Amino acid sequence: MSRVDSEFKNRVYDYVAQIPQGRVMTYGQLAALSGAAWAAWEVGQIAHTGPADLPWQRVVNKSGGLARGYPGGFEGHKKALLVEGVEVDTEYKVQVGDLLWWPIDKDQNSLPL
Repeated sequence: MSRVDSEFKNRVYDYVAQIPQGRVMTYGQLAALSGAAWAAWEVGQIAHTGPADLPWQRVVNKSGGLARGYPGGFEGHKKALLVEGVEVDTEYKVQVGDLLWWPIDKDQNSLPL
C-alpha cells in the first residue's frame, strides 16, 4: 500500500465505522472519500487485515457484489448482511443503488470533499 499516504488506512477505517446498519459503501467509494480514488484494490486489502470490530460486511464492490475473501466466503458475507436485513440475490449481490450510503460532513451538511 505504498501508493497511498500513511493516513489512508485510518481514513478508510473512519468511514467504514460510520456505515449504518442496512446500508453499504463500495471499495471505490471508500477509496475516493479517503483521498485516492484509484485505490479500490487497496481498500480491499485493508478490509482483509483491518480491525475485526468494524462492519466490513457493509463494504461491497461497485456492482453490489460480495467478497470472496470475506470470512466464510460469499456465504459468510451473505449471512452477515442478512442478519442486518440486507437482501442478497442468488448471484451474491445487493441492490447497491438502493443501499449506497454517503457520509455527510457535519459542519457543512454536505458530502465531504
